[in-house]
Amino acid sequence: MRRAAGFTLVELLVALFITAVVFALGYGAINQAVSNRTGLEQNQDRLIAVQGAMRTMVQDFTQLTPRPVREPLGEGYAAAIVADARAAALVTFTRSGWANPAGVQRAALQRVRYVLQDQQLRREYWTQLDALLEPKPRSRVLLDRVKSVTLRFMDEGRNWREQWPPATLTTAPTPRDLRWRPIAVEVTLELEDWGKLTRLIEVAG
Repeated sequence: MRRAAGFTLVELLVALFITAVVFALGYGAINQAVSNRTGLEQNQDRLIAVQGAMRTMVQDFTQLTPRPVREPLGEGYAAAIVADARAAALVTFTRSGWANPAGVQRAALQRVRYVLQDQQLRREYWTQLDALLEPKPRSRVLLDRVKSVTLRFMDEGRNWREQWPPATLTTAPTPRDLRWRPIAVEVTLELEDWGKLTRLIEVAG
């Protein structure tokens, strides 16, 4: 008699073992590929966020205009740009070129303020330049995971200053002092994940 064709139990177990090993290797490779893709997308999103924040700051500082604003209580004027590392706000200034696609009746100038709070870099702006009462600014987060922001300002003599208007000005600034602008601004962002990034921005005009 001829023995019936088929596989022995040992052969079946070996085949199942080899199949399981192949599936395990394939699953590991697929899982690693998915993890790499997720990490790549996160890095891409972070890059877009950092580039967007820098681009916004470049646009603002490039269009810095020598326009002081009236103090909220109507007593005196605030300089066109005010920056002091000891203050809560990083910098406050007036910029031109405020886009108005809807054709709303308002000025093309905008008062802008940058604030670092809870590791978030925020851009704030007011809808009016010379409001008699201090209105609440509109605010949005530009970038998160920001450890610190350092600003330096270059005057006409190519000297870097960490405060603006410079501390050498008298306590009673003249109209020229209030309109005085730096010729360049250096922005340094220290991020949790990327370390320090520095950008030098030339002020137009």
